[in-house]
Amino acid sequence: MSIVTLVSGGLDSTLVAFLAKEAGNPQHPLFIDYGQRSKQKELDACRRAMALIGLGTPEVAELSGFGKLIRSGLTDRSLRVLEDAYTPGRNMLFLLTGAAYAERLGAEAIAIGLLHDQTCIFEDQRLDFLNAAEALLKMAIGRPIQILAPLKEFYKRDVVELAKEKGLTGTYSCHLGEEVACGKCIACLEYRFGD
Repeated sequence: MSIVTLVSGGLDSTLVAFLAKEAGNPQHPLFIDYGQRSKQKELDACRRAMALIGLGTPEVAELSGFGKLIRSGLTDRSLRVLEDAYTPGRNMLFLLTGAAYAERLGAEAIAIGLLHDQTCIFEDQRLDFLNAAEALLKMAIGRPIQILAPLKEFYKRDVVELAKEKGLTGTYSCHLGEEVACGKCIACLEYRFGD
């Protein structure tokens, strides 16, 4: 099955790409610039991770205008990265862009690195959302595009453990985009396994 893999340079999406490669699926890594504060750090990590996995340079969808219009703590430095993190429509933007790209490539699926529903903060991270999005994308694209979320039964500790086992390193997940991870944004807080 040919897959458009949504990759961000973070641990979750890097593991998704690695698992798809390990399963022998042809992949088309796609990085989405939605105007995120951490774009450059994410993209640099993404390029390194895809090279490490052997997938080559990811395509980049330049959609930074989304973050200028839909301001949030993830896209606007004047807002708080944790308290103002909700970015309406972000995952739908990712899936629609991935599906349109998949349609052009003749790929059958999109892969996204979402975790267990119990870890979800926003509605567009849940399995119900993915099921509804798959039906909507079929209408929008004109053919079925399967949404794969191979980490949906995983908690962050499971991702970290499997990534270590597979030798994945050098990812970047902080929403601030600074040299050192802030330890305070949603992405950083996911690493508190006991919660």
